[in-house]
Amino acid sequence: MVGADGALDYAGLVEDSRRAFAVVDAAHRAQAAPPSPAPETGGIPITAVSIASAFHAARIVAGLAGYRAVSATIDPHWPLAHRMHVITAAGIGLVISDDAGLAAALAAAGWTGTVLGLAEFLEREQATIPADPPTVRDGDEAFLLLFSSGTTSDPKAFLKTRRQYRENVAVSSAHLEPLPGVETLAPGPLSYSLTLYALIECLATGGGAHLADAFDAAQLARRVAAERITRIVAVPAVVQVLVDAARRDPPAFARLELVITGGANLPSVLREGLAAALPHVRLISYYGAAEIGFIGDSRGGDGTLLDVYDEVAAEIRDDAGDAVPDGELGTLWIRAAACSDGYLAATTDAVLRAPDGWATVHDMGRLVGGRLQLAGRAGDIVATGGHKVSLPEVDRAFEAMPGLGAVCAVALPDARLGAVVALVVEDGPDAPLPKADLQAWARDRLAP
Repeated sequence: MVGADGALDYAGLVEDSRRAFAVVDAAHRAQAAPPSPAPETGGIPITAVSIASAFHAARIVAGLAGYRAVSATIDPHWPLAHRMHVITAAGIGLVISDDAGLAAALAAAGWTGTVLGLAEFLEREQATIPADPPTVRDGDEAFLLLFSSGTTSDPKAFLKTRRQYRENVAVSSAHLEPLPGVETLAPGPLSYSLTLYALIECLATGGGAHLADAFDAAQLARRVAAERITRIVAVPAVVQVLVDAARRDPPAFARLELVITGGANLPSVLREGLAAALPHVRLISYYGAAEIGFIGDSRGGDGTLLDVYDEVAAEIRDDAGDAVPDGELGTLWIRAAACSDGYLAATTDAVLRAPDGWATVHDMGRLVGGRLQLAGRAGDIVATGGHKVSLPEVDRAFEAMPGLGAVCAVALPDARLGAVVALVVEDGPDAPLPKADLQAWARDRLAP
């Protein structure tokens, strides 16, 4: 594990975890009236890490994994109200945070847990008697608390048991290559499920996890070369920065073999740009949901069709819950052993899993010849004149149009059709393009 604030090998992580857990356990036990952890945890105390240091956040979360503990990472940039909501609703008892405003707000709200700054946590680690060594825990025991959102709405919290995450690692190992000895750079915040999952899959498979407090485009080439990185796991925006850096300094990326990016339907310009700048590097764009796990990926073409993993079952259903014919748009339902049991009742009344065990996060799509084509979230689907239209599909149709900049399809109310689809366009080099040209382009690529 490597970050700006330090590095640990596996033996070092084991010893480090003994001190981290000793401090965490003592902090929980010292509370006169500790917050009650969400009942879904089975009474296991919850510790949240909400700090800027990716290295310290990672070593604490990884270290607690070998003990009776539930860990969470909370984005320190979330609005204060969102952070307070998940801490109080989930019954988190210990928060490691340097935000004095959060500590004061929690105290004013009557929360009875403990906030430790990172400096104080480090001091306590140095002074404590190490706990017993970590052990392999029972598969049904919860160990991770995660959140589905948090930028614009109250986050929904859900747990991962050890068995669920072992199933997720098995899928990742079979398809996304977090192999023993592989050095992986995951430069996103640890509060992102993509980065957190990358950390855990690397540690579970004997690889190296290289982290960053904040993404630094100027340091990307240096880190890849100096730290012998062969695999990068990052959001699509980082892939574009990677392409730009590779054009400036191709030799720095000579060791790089594989780029994994979360979020399906990666824009074709990114795929083509990476192939041109680093033709020896493979690109896998995977689709998954934090609640459910890894679902499938695309490895070529325009990326709009995904191969669903053999370990996962996918079905498209209508609003009544019935399966729809091949090619018809509907709600995507997934059956996967890695799927969480559901959201914490104290944070939402949303339902993740149906009584039949299948789960949905309300993504929309269609199955075409056994492959999955995503169409966006339910809010991205517009009914116009009795037809369902996916706004992301309209966006993608215009990606390669010469002379056009960025586009965004939106729905506008219409008295006759209910809604009409409009296109907001950014002027390109040939701007403004005539409306007739845009309509002709759409007719050739979209259903009437």
